Amino acid sequence: MNHPDRNTCLDSTQLHELEQSFRRWTGETLRPDVRIARYRILIIFLLIRYTGAKLSEVLNLDPFQDIDVETYTVSFGRVIGDSGRASRKVHLPEAVCREIRGMIAGPGFKKASAGMLRVDPGFVRRKFYERAEACGFIKALGAPEPLRRSRAVELIENNMPFPAVQMMMGHSTPNPVSSYISFSEEEIREVTRFFMEKESRRKTSARNSFFGKIGTIQEGDIQTRIELITLGGHKVTTIITNDSVKRLGLKKGKWITAEIKAPWVILDKSINGPESSADNVFNGVVEKIIQGEINTEYRVRISDGTKICSIVTSESCRRLALGLGDRVWVLFNSASVVLMTG
Repeated sequence: MNHPDRNTCLDSTQLHELEQSFRRWTGETLRPDVRIARYRILIIFLLIRYTGAKLSEVLNLDPFQDIDVETYTVSFGRVIGDSGRASRKVHLPEAVCREIRGMIAGPGFKKASAGMLRVDPGFVRRKFYERAEACGFIKALGAPEPLRRSRAVELIENNMPFPAVQMMMGHSTPNPVSSYISFSEEEIREVTRFFMEKESRRKTSARNSFFGKIGTIQEGDIQTRIELITLGGHKVTTIITNDSVKRLGLKKGKWITAEIKAPWVILDKSINGPESSADNVFNGVVEKIIQGEINTEYRVRISDGTKICSIVTSESCRRLALGLGDRVWVLFNSASVVLMTG
C-alpha cells in the first residue's frame, strides 16, 4: 500500500467536518420517511468512513446479522457454497457501532429488514457529492472510493501497522512478518481494534510509538531485556527493571506499546549504516522538517510506515544538512524506551 497524495483524499479534520455535515443534513427534515432515507445514507457513510469498505460491500450488508454489537465488528462477505471464502471482520469504534444499531432499531428500518442498505449506488454518490460540496471540498473527494482511501491514510498516519490496514481494507498482506513470531488473522484484528479504540480516545500522540508482541524476555539480576516484534517485522529492544516486568505483567507473546521521546532519538546520515552502540537502529525517509531558532524537528517514516520524530539542535540541523526525501538512520538506546500495556 503506497502513501497516497494528500490531494486525492481528505485529512482527519476534513473527514470530521464531512461527518458533521451528514449529521446536520439528517436532522434537517421533520418528515419520518425522509428522515429514514437520510439515516440510511448516514449509515452507509459511517460504515465507509470507519471501516474503509467498498460501497458495494456496504450496500450488500444485512445490518441485523452483519453488525455485532457484542464484539463491535462488521462482517463483509459471506461463505457461499464450497468457495471457502470467509467473511472479513472489521472493527468499528464502539460509539459508532452502538449509534448505527440504535438507528436501525426503529420500526421504519425493521420493515426493510435485510435489504435496508440496498440503495442505488448512483444516488448514494450524488448525496456524498452534495455533502462534500456543502463543506467547500472538491466534490470528487466525497465519493466512496476517496473516502476509503482517506480512511487508509488516516490509519497509517496514526501508526497502525501496514498489515493491519491492508487486512482491514480487504487487501492481501505482501509484507512478510518477522520469522521470530507469526501473527494470526485474529491477532491482526486485535491490533486493529486496539488502534481504532485508541484513535477514539485521542489520549496519546501516534508518533514514536511501536505496537507489537513480546518476542523475548531475558531476565538479569536487577534488570530485564525485552524485545518487541512489530507487525512490520521491526524489533524494538528495551531494558526495564525486574520489578517493572512483574508490575506490568509482561510475558512472551503479550501485546505492548513501546514509546520513545523525540529528544532521545538520534539521526545519522551515513550511507552504509552507523557504527553505534544504540540497540535500536532503523532506516527511513525524511518526511517533514520544522525548523526553529533553537531546535529543529524531523519526522522520519521507516519501511512499515511508522513515523519517528527527532528533535535536534538547530546547530546539529545545519551539520546534518538533511532535506525532504533524504534517507537517514534513526537510532535510540534501549534505556530510552518506555513500555505501556494499556
